[in-house]
Amino acid sequence: MRPLRGSALFAIVLGLMLALPARASAQQQFPSILGILRGDAFGARPEQAQRDSLVALARRQVGVRYLLGGTDPDRGFDCSGFLQYLMRGLNVRLPRTAAEQARAGQEVPRDLSRLLPGDILTFGSGGRVTHVGMYVGGGRFIHASTGSRKITEARLDRSENNLVRAWTGVRRMLGRSDSTSAVASNR
Repeated sequence: MRPLRGSALFAIVLGLMLALPARASAQQQFPSILGILRGDAFGARPEQAQRDSLVALARRQVGVRYLLGGTDPDRGFDCSGFLQYLMRGLNVRLPRTAAEQARAGQEVPRDLSRLLPGDILTFGSGGRVTHVGMYVGGGRFIHASTGSRKITEARLDRSENNLVRAWTGVRRMLGRSDSTSAVASNR
């Protein structure tokens, strides 16, 4: 017996899918098969795969030195240069300064339970945004810290952290959540 080739395997899987009841509940029982047929790795949504890639890239930068005006890992990053670098990895254009980044994408309520990995957190006071970081999940964010002079990962719920007290907003650049869709510029 010859091993099945791509088109023969696809035809068999497609035939099995067509044999399933057309009800939505039947489709929900087999999300990984539907995802594979759509081309998503292991049934993961493309949006989730982007978020996972973004978090992995951000974590690889932890320890890179802080540099005012810095935009690359070889020389160093400032906060907005760091986020611009991360988003560029997904072909998402992000403005250069923290204040401009605070107006990009879709606004999300400042509620820890609504955050998604890859969301941009804005910090400042008096209505002025002076710092940005990226939410990575689990109540944590990564940012270019001027205090430690490097890219660091920190907890967002630490009340003794002055930066957390200055947390002013959230911007979503990737995908969508319950009813929010991003308006980021993709290239």
